[in-house]
Amino acid sequence: MIAALALGLFVGVVLGVVGGGGSIIAVPALVYGVGMSPAQAIPTSLLVVGVSSLAALIPRFREGINWPVVLLVGAAGIPAAWGGTAIGRLLDPNILMLAFAALMVIAGIRMLTRTRETEGSCSTGPTRAFRTCAPKAVGVGLLVGFLTGLLGVGGGFLITPALTLFLGLRMKQAVGSSLAIIVINSVAGFSAHAAGFTIEWPTVLAFAIPAILGSLVAARLARRLKENHVRVSFAVLIFAVAAWVTASTVTA
Repeated sequence: MIAALALGLFVGVVLGVVGGGGSIIAVPALVYGVGMSPAQAIPTSLLVVGVSSLAALIPRFREGINWPVVLLVGAAGIPAAWGGTAIGRLLDPNILMLAFAALMVIAGIRMLTRTRETEGSCSTGPTRAFRTCAPKAVGVGLLVGFLTGLLGVGGGFLITPALTLFLGLRMKQAVGSSLAIIVINSVAGFSAHAAGFTIEWPTVLAFAIPAILGSLVAARLARRLKENHVRVSFAVLIFAVAAWVTASTVTA
């Protein structure tokens, strides 16, 4: 129970600061730290991360969110999440965990290779550049939604880099928009996994309550951080968790 409390708090802090990354920590934490099977950890992670992301979104609700992009990416991700869930049920759990690590390394490298903040076609929403923004936003939504269902992630560790690298959003706007998309993706992913899933409420609450509190506090403190610092911290976190997941899966 102590492990669930500590890990839940850490997940919430990460979500509040970088607008993502909670799921890539939550799934391994629930599997290796709490002792759940991947089949239990995936829907539990989606439930906890979805609620925590909603809490972290509250301080950013009136500013720092690109709602047109959120709706485009979120809507495209819903059917993709259902498809990813169907495929994920056919794969070996160890393969899924190693896929986690590979995607994290790719996302971390991309975050570090971009050193300057530049606005793109989606930076002010799709209304001014709909033809160039909308297709890219839908493509990002399909990819992230599919991974949400396949790996049980809210997609934040990919959404935040995708919003900055491919859609041209600035880091702080990408963080708030990412949280909103995570909520949508988590609901879609959880609904796909809900059939036959029994919620272990003591574990879920022990994990979720500190995650929610941590995300609320961290989201307020994150406003004082420089965007480059958030980017580098996010990349370092991704690499660390990728190494942990790889080592734990190989030695299991």
